[in-house]
Amino acid sequence: MGVSRFLNGFVSGTVCSAFAFIFYNRFTIDMTDEKYTFRKLHAKEAPRLRAVDSGTALKLRGSEILKYGIPDRGLDARLYENHVLCYDQAKKTPIWVAEHITKADLKGPANRRNCNFNIDPTLDPFFTSHVSDYKGSGWSRGHMAPAGDNKYSQDAMEETFYYTNIVPQDVNNNGGFWNRLEMYCRDLTDKFSEVRVISGPLMLPVQEEEGAKKFVKYEVIGNSSVAVPTHLFKVIAAESPQTPGSPVAVGAFIVPNKPIEGSAQLVEYEVKLEELEKSAGIYFLPQLPASKRVDLCSVDSCKLIPQETLELFFITRKLENAETLQRLESAWKDLDRRSLIPDDYMISIYKKKKESLMNK
Repeated sequence: MGVSRFLNGFVSGTVCSAFAFIFYNRFTIDMTDEKYTFRKLHAKEAPRLRAVDSGTALKLRGSEILKYGIPDRGLDARLYENHVLCYDQAKKTPIWVAEHITKADLKGPANRRNCNFNIDPTLDPFFTSHVSDYKGSGWSRGHMAPAGDNKYSQDAMEETFYYTNIVPQDVNNNGGFWNRLEMYCRDLTDKFSEVRVISGPLMLPVQEEEGAKKFVKYEVIGNSSVAVPTHLFKVIAAESPQTPGSPVAVGAFIVPNKPIEGSAQLVEYEVKLEELEKSAGIYFLPQLPASKRVDLCSVDSCKLIPQETLELFFITRKLENAETLQRLESAWKDLDRRSLIPDDYMISIYKKKKESLMNK
């Protein structure tokens, strides 16, 4: 990683934070004569919280109240080579992670086998999660910005393995339904020239008995008390700007953080964007008015690849990456264990790999 990457990440993250704070925060702070004045952007005049005197001038004694500084919850946004995120230092997980995907991003020599999970060098270590938090927890390390969206750059792919981009995720969900959803986002680049995705964790309330009170309950893992989300969300905005006047196809989805049947389809988890925003407390696309949006699933099938196709894909990858005959045969036996039928391409890979390994 090196000092240079730390500085690059810190500087770019700081710039991004300042940008996000100025343009998207509901309030900004102006300091005048050592007093703070609050003003609300794009809205009516801010409520009169407290007047310093009986006159019409509205000034808060901010410099006195905040004598030792504004309580710091970290950067509002952290900028990386191919994703931006907002991090929750209390829960030790991202709040949201945003990506911009094009077909060019999905092609290249980057290989996840050369990546390792790491502490984000731009984050104060006091607020990070660690590998020890996940070890033996029963939860997998789930990417919000997936590594597979960054084939064009090894550096960009490695940055997705920072713990600032990771949440505790059900292992079957991670390798199953959520993986199929990530593949769907990549497949959208065949139809749209630009695909933007925002993903993150949710803590949603449950009502244990009819008529009973609602509670938000979630597990925490490890010495760092990493919060396990009850649900995950994904917002997709797909467009082809070269087509003037065409609306942006937007879809919002909330997925429970638990095993999901292979027959499940994406439309079962579609929600209105406003519903997700209310649950998350976030306006995800504040500069895209509703009049310029169209429902993604109305212009695209929102159909995920079959679970069987996904399983065949993973077995094929195991065959290609097998370094010993034992691993090759174990991968091949997976077909029988899962009652899957190999196609000619898989059979060809198996035969060539076996011949190669036997001649070593």
